[in-house]
Amino acid sequence: MIGSLPLFHRVNGQRIVVAGEGDMAEARRRLVERAGGIPCGESEAHHARLAFVAVSNEREAQAIANRLRGKGLLVNVADRPGLCDFTMPSILDREPVLIAVSTSGASAGLAKQLRLRLEKLLPQSLGRLTRKLRDARETLRQRYPDADGRRHALDAALDEGGILDPLDPDAADRFGEWLATGNSRMQARQVAIELISENPDDLTIGQARMLGVADAIFAAVDTPPAILERARADAARHTWPHDGDWPDGLSVIVCRGKE
Repeated sequence: MIGSLPLFHRVNGQRIVVAGEGDMAEARRRLVERAGGIPCGESEAHHARLAFVAVSNEREAQAIANRLRGKGLLVNVADRPGLCDFTMPSILDREPVLIAVSTSGASAGLAKQLRLRLEKLLPQSLGRLTRKLRDARETLRQRYPDADGRRHALDAALDEGGILDPLDPDAADRFGEWLATGNSRMQARQVAIELISENPDDLTIGQARMLGVADAIFAAVDTPPAILERARADAARHTWPHDGDWPDGLSVIVCRGKE
């Protein structure tokens, strides 16, 4: 079970309460403005749906949070996760790609260090590649009217080592070439994953990746739920053994390893 429900909230043009003074409050105001929101005081709470409280005194912070909650706002209290309705992640910005790293309020320092590691992996050109993909949506729909066909073509191009590998800083420059030539539909294929334990951390990188991109999952009824949570949420689920026709695309068979 995850401790929080990750969401991206669109706040452009909306008022957001920022209660407090000093560096913490100023940092929250800058963040709100960066997302297109309008920082306001508690007196304008009736116009807002979100609020940040940044005061050092815990009793005062709790009192402000309770007042704002009573007006129907979701509240974040700086450095006090127990008083928060939502917590703030460390944000990696490759607009329009945003990656939020959260520890559910356990350690902002750890979230920051994880984000800094990811900064080294993701090229600045990732945003440009993403915008090209967005602008080509209609062209891709016309070329691949079937949703599965579009997904397979994109998976092949965006795969590790593919022509649009998102970790390749030159991928955006090859987008026109890929769009002109296209990709053929993936053929049906099956890959078996033999589990060595019920712990998903014991999956190899390759096995975890296969689960993450598979179109269909075939698993025994006693397969640990924690393993299946690593699969795509929209992947078709089947019980193994399977006696019907195999679907197109990539199917992953999850089975127990040899004892």
